[in-house]
Amino acid sequence: MKPLWTGEEAAVATGGVARGSFVAAGVSIDSRSTAPGDLFVALRGENFDGHDFVSRAAAAGAAGAVVAQRADPGLPTVEVGDTADALIALGRAARARSRARIVAITGSVGKTGTRAMCARALERLGAVHASVASFNNRIGLPLTLARMDPQCDFAVLEMGMNRAGEIAELTGIAQPDVAAITKIAPAHLEFFRDLAAIADAKAEIFAGVRDGGVAVLNRDDPFFERLADAARECGVLRAIGFGAAPGSDVRLLACETGPEGSRVRAEVAGAAVDYTVGFPGRHWAHNSLAVLAAVHALGGDAAAAAGGLETLDALPGRGRRFRTMLDGGAAEIVDDAYNASPASVAAAFDLLAATPARGRRIAAIGDMLELGADGPALHAALADHARRADIDLVFTAGPLAAALHEALPPERRGAHAEDSAALAPLLRAALRPGDAVLVKGSHGAAMRRVVAALEATETAEAALRADSGKGGPGAL
Repeated sequence: MKPLWTGEEAAVATGGVARGSFVAAGVSIDSRSTAPGDLFVALRGENFDGHDFVSRAAAAGAAGAVVAQRADPGLPTVEVGDTADALIALGRAARARSRARIVAITGSVGKTGTRAMCARALERLGAVHASVASFNNRIGLPLTLARMDPQCDFAVLEMGMNRAGEIAELTGIAQPDVAAITKIAPAHLEFFRDLAAIADAKAEIFAGVRDGGVAVLNRDDPFFERLADAARECGVLRAIGFGAAPGSDVRLLACETGPEGSRVRAEVAGAAVDYTVGFPGRHWAHNSLAVLAAVHALGGDAAAAAGGLETLDALPGRGRRFRTMLDGGAAEIVDDAYNASPASVAAAFDLLAATPARGRRIAAIGDMLELGADGPALHAALADHARRADIDLVFTAGPLAAALHEALPPERRGAHAEDSAALAPLLRAALRPGDAVLVKGSHGAAMRRVVAALEATETAEAALRADSGKGGPGAL
């Protein structure tokens, strides 16, 4: 195991008191996933106290623990006043000691996918550390930094928010060299007066950019100039625009989308770059431009980095595909259930429209949350996009999605249910071999239950086929 933190280093970083010595190779905040050699940070939340699980972390092989109370868990500890503050301090210290050049990514939509693409592209240029899943808040971001090898060349961090001031804290911890904003769109409107206020909250990312840093901005976004002005006000004097619009520094010249990905031709600072994006959908191709812009901002070879975008791994809840076995065949499932906003659902409808299907194209949509008073109207407005994308049936779950159900013409209405758990069996019963099915909704709508129900069917059917192939009942 490569040493990451010693007890003394952790004590100095957090201002805590070391009781015993240790050498940790990782950092964990969950005893269920703590690995041998990890430093366990005992966080407290509204419904849990990590101190109750320190002994479990010790049994899993933790090297030490950061605690806010005197304990005798059978392993060395660093005692601090507040463990959440200590985790942030570890993140700050990790940033201060690192030579990595950091790309920070935010936006209303596309953050996680762009982060994954950027990490994959930069792997062509050096050692990369990146956020996992959506570790994009005041716990996930410092945890990501605290796990960073001081010798890595690049780091790619995702920053999320639903209230003003949150990104300002995150960027102050990360101190990025490049700050990218994917797109401003209706999301979290419950907490903001309008889209301009959302743009201003996202623009907080520029406040932490290091001297000589670069802003990467969507030239096709109506808020481009507002964001560029905000960057300059924060002392970020260089901005790179990406998009299809004239004047883009990284400009989309052509995009040919297919079921397995997209062929893209872009111009980067006047030079043509041809590459493949391994995920289907024009929105993935567009966000790949932000990746090339970030690479260019770091002085890297954009053409070499673009070569890494062909072999992207599908992310659970972010476009992963699998098949559900049915009597007589299978249905293709697109798992995009992690989160949703009006813009991302519209893009997902377009992706479903481009998905090959021998049968019907079906969307299962859960509530899009945090949209404020406009929530029902924004749901209903998706009915027109479903029509233009020629979606055959739309199933809905939740009180807000009911507005979409009512706005659909009768021939496009699937079932509506009060929540995702109730929708899952209705959708499963309606599927036919050859159907292509999109599952999407806000994280709080728990559309992952629908995905899990469809996956469970696939697993059970696969097990039966495997048993049959071993000469069991039904073998030929």
